[in-house]
Amino acid sequence: MNSIDKVDIAGKKVLMRVDFNVPVDANGNITDTTRIKAHLRSIGYCMEKGAKLVLISHMGRPKGQRVDKLTLRPCAVALSDLLKKEVPFVDDCVGEKAQAAVASMKPGDVILLENLRFHIGDEKNDPAFAAELAKLCDVYIDDAFAVSHRKAASNSAITQAVKTCAAGFLLKDEIDYFNKAMKDPARPLVAIIGGAKVSDKIGVLENLVDTVNMLIIGGGMAFTFLKARGLEIGRSICENDMLDKAKSIMEKAGTKNVKILLPVDCVVADKAEAGAATNVVPVEKIPQDALGLDIGPDTAKLFGDAVKEAKTIVWNGPMGMFEIDAFSKGTFGLAKDVAGSGALSIIGGGDTDSAVHKAGVSDRISYISTGGGAFLELLEGKTMPAVEALESCGG
Repeated sequence: MNSIDKVDIAGKKVLMRVDFNVPVDANGNITDTTRIKAHLRSIGYCMEKGAKLVLISHMGRPKGQRVDKLTLRPCAVALSDLLKKEVPFVDDCVGEKAQAAVASMKPGDVILLENLRFHIGDEKNDPAFAAELAKLCDVYIDDAFAVSHRKAASNSAITQAVKTCAAGFLLKDEIDYFNKAMKDPARPLVAIIGGAKVSDKIGVLENLVDTVNMLIIGGGMAFTFLKARGLEIGRSICENDMLDKAKSIMEKAGTKNVKILLPVDCVVADKAEAGAATNVVPVEKIPQDALGLDIGPDTAKLFGDAVKEAKTIVWNGPMGMFEIDAFSKGTFGLAKDVAGSGALSIIGGGDTDSAVHKAGVSDRISYISTGGGAFLELLEGKTMPAVEALESCGG
């Protein structure tokens, strides 16, 4: 896979697929510019090389309709502020307006085109729509890891319409760090999987058992595993239709000599709300009318000791309902243990990203992925269609 620094972009028209699918409030103001900032290295490199940089992205799910609240115009304003340089906005991504805007660009200029998904051809991976995008460039750069697990005209079909393609720095870093963690890791390799539902991550769990040395399971999904072991879990979240799957994963781990760690105690309450009365109990003694909402102190020590022995750590999903202070200690404590472990640490998923930032340790995590769904699909062992498309650029 070519990377941006291995292709000639000087003075060239460069079309870069980014992920500016940012949160916007009711007044059209961006509430978090993290996704925009993630692309600044690739954008800055193109500017330094004197490329004419044309940025394309989607926002939301307009399904081929022009939806005013899903315009990318606020992203052009935010990017202008970050670059300290005006980034003109073009209110279409193909056709005469887009072509005229590109034709008037000078080396080092950056423009942002309107939401790709105002045209149904993007989601449909339509070659005709891709051909229209290709008219805007000499070189195509994909820097949008977060959407690399889905085929679209702007990250798949377009690679057949452009002769020169490459990965941006963000996409390359995502793949490189993942490969370090999962393809050729320093061992012991420890995976931490949390979140609410086993069903959301069954493919991940099944694949990890073939790869890791230890699997730590927390969050709501841990109660399905605990019930599969024959424990009573009160009113804690549980997917009864996943009990057999949980048993089979634990059995497979046994045959693979993979150690699975589950909570040994938990923080319980009668309701999942701030201000609820809490108690810490062993997992064997969860009251019938109680909900388990965080790992307890003994579990925190158990999990913390395990990650301190790791050489590589992959983490997706919180240990409890960390958004509420009373149920945040487990997740935040684990985040600090991971950050202080000295291991190569890779974190993916919006909740986990948020948790390590709130715990104040994000700067000590080796790599925080920008892709939730894409990160999970890599953990499942799946390939990324957009990455495969880059590798077959030009047909």
